[in-house]
Amino acid sequence: MPSKSLSSPDGTSFRRIGTTAFAVCLAFLNPVTTKPASALELFGIELFGSDEPELEVVDPVSFNVSIDVTGASEEIAEKLEQASLLIQEEDEPVSGDLGLVIKARDDRDRLIATLYENARYGGIVTVLIAGRDIDSLPPSPTFDRSEPIPVSINVAPGPLFTLGDISLEGDAASLDASEYGLTTGGEAGSLTIINATDRMVNAVKQQGRPLTTLASRDVVADHATTTVDVTIAIEGGPVAPIGNVTVKGARSVEPAFIERYSRLREGEEYSPQQLRKAAERLRALGVFSSVSIEEAEELGPEGGLPIGIVVSEGKHRYFGVGANYSSIDGLGLEGYWGHRNLFGEAESLRLEGSISGLGEVSDVTDVSDLNYSLGATFIKPGAFFPSATFEARLAGETLNTDHYEADSFLGSASLSYEINDTDTVTGGLSLTYDMIKDAFGENDYLTLGVPLTYTRDSRDNRLNPTEGYRASISTTPSYDVFGSTFFTSVEGSISGYLGLGEEDRLVLAARLDAGSLFGGSDLSAIPATRRFFAGGGGSVRGYSFQEISPYNAAGKATGGRSYVTGSVEARISVTETIGIVPFFDFGTVSADVTPDFSDLRMGAGVGLRYMTPFGPLRLDVAVPLQRYEGGSTYGIYAGIGQSF
Repeated sequence: MPSKSLSSPDGTSFRRIGTTAFAVCLAFLNPVTTKPASALELFGIELFGSDEPELEVVDPVSFNVSIDVTGASEEIAEKLEQASLLIQEEDEPVSGDLGLVIKARDDRDRLIATLYENARYGGIVTVLIAGRDIDSLPPSPTFDRSEPIPVSINVAPGPLFTLGDISLEGDAASLDASEYGLTTGGEAGSLTIINATDRMVNAVKQQGRPLTTLASRDVVADHATTTVDVTIAIEGGPVAPIGNVTVKGARSVEPAFIERYSRLREGEEYSPQQLRKAAERLRALGVFSSVSIEEAEELGPEGGLPIGIVVSEGKHRYFGVGANYSSIDGLGLEGYWGHRNLFGEAESLRLEGSISGLGEVSDVTDVSDLNYSLGATFIKPGAFFPSATFEARLAGETLNTDHYEADSFLGSASLSYEINDTDTVTGGLSLTYDMIKDAFGENDYLTLGVPLTYTRDSRDNRLNPTEGYRASISTTPSYDVFGSTFFTSVEGSISGYLGLGEEDRLVLAARLDAGSLFGGSDLSAIPATRRFFAGGGGSVRGYSFQEISPYNAAGKATGGRSYVTGSVEARISVTETIGIVPFFDFGTVSADVTPDFSDLRMGAGVGLRYMTPFGPLRLDVAVPLQRYEGGSTYGIYAGIGQSF
């Protein structure tokens, strides 16, 4: 029985055994790329595409394409069409007759790669240009250009292959292949095999062996049994710690700070995960346009692996504007200016102001009914400890809701400490002066607070999570100086995410929040800004802001001592950029410290999402399922980011 083998530069060897004619390629080792669309920018941020000028095509040749996928499922046919650049770029001419042939050959490689990715190792791809097989064309072909040149693609996908024998050799022998998705009779797609190998190499590296390499990866497809045998050999090399750490590319940010904040220490145990976290940590500072961690190819004289942190600094000063909208609460606008590197160690200062309630006032000249805020925030990363962050804030706010009016001035300082990659504790002090007019009359408060928070965050993406969860619990012991009143708030929140289907095209998301207020002789002794209300775009959608509350005999909302709110969403990706989100929200606010659920309010609706590099743009429409008499009948909410 004849056989053919092919080895790639990374050590992979692919062999197919059988009598059927076939084509072999390694194109699947590289991702399929698509030509970018024209750019669209909003507030200086590129939403999609590229504004780079397109190259002029010399000697343009037009063509049309037809594809016949014999015996393939609808799913495979769709993947093949998406992989074909001939199909995706049919309206874009190529350069010369030879350019069309080169494009066709590249397309055949892409299609074979797609078959491999879907475990179709016996597939045959034939491409004809003007009725002639591309393998039979002369080196410099010529075609009739009186009309678009016809290109026909025929794909016979062949049978589905499964994994056969799996052999792990060298330092991979200690690993369990099933833990990496390789099991006899299981999925045999090329990407499954490649991803499993990469994870195995990483697992050996995780043993503190930085020079681990893939010695070989041999893949044999047997047509007689429609199985794929896989042999993977890994060489681990010696156990070695992190060696000398250097910083390159820093200009105004102190290299010593970069090294310290990365938390990569010479002599510590080597871990690829630690290097990845260091890069993520530095990127999160916002002062660098790029961060990469370079590992030396050999150990240093002291026996450690030299590490290079390579950074490229971005613009340190920035400014911008933002907006949010609710059909119930009106339009909100904000503007801000910031500096990301005040003193050379990524200290940030942000000045911001906002106005909201636009469209809610009946007389546009009555500006006293609008809401205003002005604030300044200073953040010092790596304060006292590499894992600590200091934050100080000064702010003033005028808030006019349907239930109270408040003029507030706040000063606060806090210190956050990262216990590990997921857990953070925060403690601080705050002093707030409130002048409030509400259901209890006009009162002034001067409140000293000691906020304490513990947070665990395992989400895979904070802007658009598809897995993991975020949980927090906080308490704020407080003392009102004017009223000589002690009170304490306790709040908890948990949200979880589960991605389903290919590329997490369906994400189930749920959130539950609860809180209670203890102390204070009665509700009037606690500032309205510290009592609990619910309703609005960040709470129970369909209801107006703070509409959900206990009400007194005069029909005025008082706020409560306890609350429970929750949301459930199904985030469905229709395309790579468009998504729809049906959702259900609920909430209750009680006058007692324990929720009694006697007045449970629910809202439901559907949202539209447009994915951008800086997070999804969000538009939600919701209706209240238990409407208050004279209350809101529906709500439309727009903003940036998922609702939670």
